[in-house]
Amino acid sequence: MKITAVDIRACHRSADRFPASALRGGNFRGFDFLVITLKTDTGLSASMFGFAGRSAMGAAHQAADVLRPFFMGRDPMERERLWHDFRVADRWWAHQPIYAYGPFDVCLWLLGALAANQPLYQYLGAARSSLPTYVSSMVLPDVQDYALEAVAARAAGFKGYKLHTPGKSFTQDLLAHRLVREAIGTDPDFSLMSDPVGNFNLEQAVKFGRALEQLDYHWLEEPLADEHTHALRELSRVLDIPVVGTEVLAKHPYSVAECVSQRVVDRVRADVSWSGGVTGTMKTAHLAEAFGMNCELHTTIFLPLELANLHVAAAVNNCEFFEMLGPTDSFNFGLAEPFPIKDGRAYLPSGPGLGIELDWDEIERCTLAKL
Repeated sequence: MKITAVDIRACHRSADRFPASALRGGNFRGFDFLVITLKTDTGLSASMFGFAGRSAMGAAHQAADVLRPFFMGRDPMERERLWHDFRVADRWWAHQPIYAYGPFDVCLWLLGALAANQPLYQYLGAARSSLPTYVSSMVLPDVQDYALEAVAARAAGFKGYKLHTPGKSFTQDLLAHRLVREAIGTDPDFSLMSDPVGNFNLEQAVKFGRALEQLDYHWLEEPLADEHTHALRELSRVLDIPVVGTEVLAKHPYSVAECVSQRVVDRVRADVSWSGGVTGTMKTAHLAEAFGMNCELHTTIFLPLELANLHVAAAVNNCEFFEMLGPTDSFNFGLAEPFPIKDGRAYLPSGPGLGIELDWDEIERCTLAKL
């Protein structure tokens, strides 16, 4: 099998329902994304969404200039060879963003699963067929809004809720967490998590983490920048609440190996979008497993990528939860069928490859350019 064409779409979808505060550092005006399609000489093809930051056109041109020539004429079944070859090519001149390779690698794995007529998670080696799912907030306008969203998530059957707070006031951020705990009460079947997104120094993170321990939060994620390894190691040592990190470290799994072996964090993060595709994510998950550590898969934002992420999560044993951004209906685009969640669990589709077709009508409406 040979790759004969690499189609790249630059896409944008408006996000009018989101408040201006939905992201730190600027108003959230909408979703920029790519749609990558690999076609082969056997007639098989596979498509996947790709992260594009705030510039779909910029990401598309980089993909067309760097990734397309790299993949043309290559055998998509040689996933490991391609993954290593791209590491070399990227080091010597390309220096692509952490999200560049992921969708291409996902397409490679989908082509293999389609050729084998298997769902991707079974092609990878199935460990289970469903995962408990939690809702992960955007940055909300008011501290009370987190409590309301958490209660709504539980009422919808989800198994947990994670806060992304504004980061402007330590006191207000902590108040939001307290209000969520008060609203949820003591519920052993509903976990609460916190993700300050690298907002603290070590002293603040210790104080915040100890407060979360009193509030019985399940984990504290990225309280310090992922690359701040010395401070994270000390934080993990002094806190009882698990410290989670590594999602924005480039070049998985090698960049997280020391974090795992030296217990810089208690749980690592990876995903098929930012961590080198299915290949990089599986490598990180297996690395963590060898050290008795969980690899909690990070949301990929876009539903087709989320579904690929779910397939990987179902192919490993050391991921406790599946993460979905909320409000979930605001991210509900990209798939021709509803995302397979029922009673707070994400279920794996039984069809070959991804198992659910992409919504090409929506993709066409969102397309800015085809490269």
